[in-house]
Amino acid sequence: MHLGIDTSGAVAASLVLDADTADTLVDDEPRRHAEMLTPLVTELLARRGRSVRDVESVVVGTGPAPFTGLRVGLVTARVLGLALGVPVHGVPSLDALAEAAARFAGLDEGTPLLVVTDARRREVYWSRYEVRDGVALPTGGPDVAAPADVPRTPEDVVLGAGRDLYPQVFGDADPRLPQGTPALRSPDPSLLVRIAQRRLAAGQELPADPLYLRRPDAVPPAGAKRVLA
Repeated sequence: MHLGIDTSGAVAASLVLDADTADTLVDDEPRRHAEMLTPLVTELLARRGRSVRDVESVVVGTGPAPFTGLRVGLVTARVLGLALGVPVHGVPSLDALAEAAARFAGLDEGTPLLVVTDARRREVYWSRYEVRDGVALPTGGPDVAAPADVPRTPEDVVLGAGRDLYPQVFGDADPRLPQGTPALRSPDPSLLVRIAQRRLAAGQELPADPLYLRRPDAVPPAGAKRVLA
């Protein structure tokens, strides 16, 4: 059994029990990451009649995302891994959105995907992918930019909360995407686990290092200025 965690936007946790079975809980109340993550994990374990000792690995979304919320997921994953003696793997959070499109939308082979999410400050986080054999392979990014500066092609399938925020730039919802699918708007941690399993099998390393892409808003104060008497 594998635990997936993502706090790049909403607070989300998943238990992946086997190749076909996963259970996910999401809490999308803003600024409650630290309060809600542990209760979500506890509820998931209780629903499945499992113990935290049954967890074989932890996979955590590494962003990009604002500093505070993302840090909650990363720290929780590392603490659990250390306490349980299990590996902790990191996967970029935007990869889960692209994976959902590749898996659930029936897109043609080679379809280019552009994932855009809210980065605040009138900017978006973006990353590019291509559909290959039913999965999403990264081809560019992640990065942060003003919506109009995000590299695009006419063939792109654009998804993510950033598209809804800036429809004047990214256009209306793509008819090829099923509407009302939560995994196309907010990263599903069960997909992060699936991606991690695939990449580990290919020999990739998956460090759980954050993708902030910006300096944090809060910085240490500069040294005290000298004041002349």
